[in-house]
Amino acid sequence: MNVSLDYNIEPELPNRKDFRIGCIGSGFIMRDCHLVAYRDAGFNPYAISSRTPANAREVAEQRGISRVYDTWQELVADPQVEILDIAIPPDRQLEIVRAAVTQKHIKGILCQKPLAMNSKEARQIVTLCEEAGVKLAVNSNMRYDQSMRALKTILERGYLGEPVLATIEMRAIPHWQEFLRKYDQLEMLNMGIHHIDIFRYLFGDPERVTALARRDPHTTFPHLDGITQYTFQYANELMATSLDDVWAWPGEGTEKDIYIKWRVEGLDGMAQGTIGWPDYPNRTPSTLAFTTKHAPGEWIRPAWDAVWFPDAFQGTMAQLLRAVETDAEPEIGGRDNLRTMALVDACYRSLREQRTVEFAYELALIGT
Repeated sequence: MNVSLDYNIEPELPNRKDFRIGCIGSGFIMRDCHLVAYRDAGFNPYAISSRTPANAREVAEQRGISRVYDTWQELVADPQVEILDIAIPPDRQLEIVRAAVTQKHIKGILCQKPLAMNSKEARQIVTLCEEAGVKLAVNSNMRYDQSMRALKTILERGYLGEPVLATIEMRAIPHWQEFLRKYDQLEMLNMGIHHIDIFRYLFGDPERVTALARRDPHTTFPHLDGITQYTFQYANELMATSLDDVWAWPGEGTEKDIYIKWRVEGLDGMAQGTIGWPDYPNRTPSTLAFTTKHAPGEWIRPAWDAVWFPDAFQGTMAQLLRAVETDAEPEIGGRDNLRTMALVDACYRSLREQRTVEFAYELALIGT
């Protein structure tokens, strides 16, 4: 067998793990993902704030955080805070970043995805951080799902040859946050962005984008996109397409079949797998199996114990801390993330104008 068994799924950790992290937000994603992952990695959550101070105090006690602030403004002003970890609705991130970059003690900021609810505000966040010399990373945590890391490795090693077709099929029902009722752009910006960004991570930027959508019967507030399908076409003719089915289950009286599956076919091999996230809180690892001409006549099935939620969140913080430590651009940096935001814009333009959109046009509009 001419195949390496090292799939590089573990994040590269910083040499210094005790950067003092100020955590803004105390909901599920902070409490049960960020903070669990950080403690497992040996990182240092130093302080926390929340719009509901009682929740912040409860999470601080549960996760061993010594300092609690009633407001994010107080936390940002604490001269001991070196890193900001933001886990609140993305439509509020700009105001926090605008205040944070004026504080000389803040060296890095980890923002949620999407970086903002529109590309204009996302670009403002990036510019503010660049002008202040603050490292900006985006929590595009699917890039640290173990099956995606392993898939990236086997693609780079050429085990699949030139990619021909990539697909993601999601049958899962998200719980939309209340703030999203104010916006008509729903699934592709807030859930599908995981898949949009992962296609960029695996294959780079496409040339053309085509999107279709219909409203989701589960979702009672007005929205443009509920169930979506979007396809990216690349210069080498590779097609990458995702079907995001947030309907997925007609309700009581019918059986559930919830999953996320993916597949990549190349000239020399094929890989396929599942994402374990829909089983949360059960620890169900994502899976990968591949077959290649480099190891004829078999399926290779690497396995691991780690899971996307919460373990992948070690990687998103680690890449920011390493960037601060080495004065480098984060792996998932704000400037690069503008291109993901531009792809989201291209999907919505395609949907609204009922046509295929050139990605270069959206890049020019966003100024990157």
